[in-house]
Amino acid sequence: MIQTSKREIEPRIRGTRAGHIAQELFTNSAHFPIAIIFFELLREGAREYITKPDLYALLIAATAQAYIIGRRYFAQRARPMWGNLIAPTIYTLIEVAFEGVAFFTAPHHLAYWGFALLIDILQEIQLHLRGAFRNALILIENLARTSILLLMYWLYEALTHPEKAAPEIFFTDDSHVFLTLAIVFTGIVIGIANVLTHTYQTTLRETAEQLRVYSEWVFGRALLSAAVNDPNVLTLKPRERTILFMDIRGFTRWSDQQSPENVVAMLNRYFETAEQVWSRVAASKVKLTADEVMIVFATPAQAATAALELRAAIATILAPFGLNVGIGIHTGLLAEGLIGSRTLKGYDVIGDTVNIAKRICDVARGGEILLSRETRHK
Repeated sequence: MIQTSKREIEPRIRGTRAGHIAQELFTNSAHFPIAIIFFELLREGAREYITKPDLYALLIAATAQAYIIGRRYFAQRARPMWGNLIAPTIYTLIEVAFEGVAFFTAPHHLAYWGFALLIDILQEIQLHLRGAFRNALILIENLARTSILLLMYWLYEALTHPEKAAPEIFFTDDSHVFLTLAIVFTGIVIGIANVLTHTYQTTLRETAEQLRVYSEWVFGRALLSAAVNDPNVLTLKPRERTILFMDIRGFTRWSDQQSPENVVAMLNRYFETAEQVWSRVAASKVKLTADEVMIVFATPAQAATAALELRAAIATILAPFGLNVGIGIHTGLLAEGLIGSRTLKGYDVIGDTVNIAKRICDVARGGEILLSRETRHK
């Protein structure tokens, strides 16, 4: 029996929960906290700083924000409004408990709130834009992120050398001009790279999702998931399987009197109803040909359960047309796997077991389920 792996194909396309949390942490939530950590580390000294709650409050706040936002992304839900204010809020609550209102007198604390609010607004607007406008905001957002370094450097200089804090004096130093230009243009370069990466990833995910849907039409979800994790699952080899055939009695005569649109509409309802059954009973292979359905099961018990459910469900669909189905089931050895040429292959089952199941179905009358001796004795 084909077992669906715990590593389903969807996480390969949209990522894992841990991956989304880590991505949010390192691409967004940790940026300003890291700048504050080094700012305070240089001002207070490593030995004194690690004994204070500031470092741990920043790490907790950044991790909590990444966890909340990352989980929402993984669940394919929109980023929470004001999501970038989660970390500043947690950091402020912890620090105020130790420092009181003096916390708000530190300029880098206020800068944290300011940048968090700015980036949050930019990200919120991006959710409602597409194309060039969205790309422009991505560029502006990355420029704002790199400007964090420039602001923190200016604050450090202002606190250690107050006489150099005024902009007209600060920019008389060639090293400050160099640093400013380097940060601004680095932000622009990173922004362009992120625009290109975002565009590529979006196209890649959309294409992968389309290919997943198309592949499931051919292989089925369980087989596709198993094959992605272990390609040997598709190798042609002998297996014991139970084959169920089902087709509509009197379909050709009825369809000759109907328009093609009516025939297709009825068949779509017929197949959709059948799919609700075979997906519940864990069919390993399904093949549709005109009004005929062939379903491959690992065990006779699964096939028998599916047959009873199919007969009941399909009868409701076909009764208004005066039609019904016959079902035949047989168990035995067959060859199962990929069959075809070098460039065109299909997953199929071949052998006498398939032929016998088809012949049993052919003699079943409307509403009948016929089982072979081999199936009954299993």
